[in-house]
Amino acid sequence: MSAIFDFSSLLTVLLLLICTCAYLREMRPKIFDGGKTLEPGETRLKRTGVTGFLWKMSRIGERLSPYVGASCAIMAIHILFFK
Repeated sequence: MSAIFDFSSLLTVLLLLICTCAYLREMRPKIFDGGKTLEPGETRLKRTGVTGFLWKMSRIGERLSPYVGASCAIMAIHILFFK
């Protein structure tokens, strides 16, 4: 069965995506910026498309790291013992 149709698998994929993006951004901070710099008069970079989505996932992983970590531990227990 595809991970899109099973809620448990979808949640696992999202948690792994959040953790991976947060780790990549920790190792290489400018990886999701695409080499762009601020133009005169801009206050922030425009993050759109796939890199914008991945940047948002990394921000979720950074700001909510205790909750993401607890969710990963709960999901691991669920996969190991109940699935």
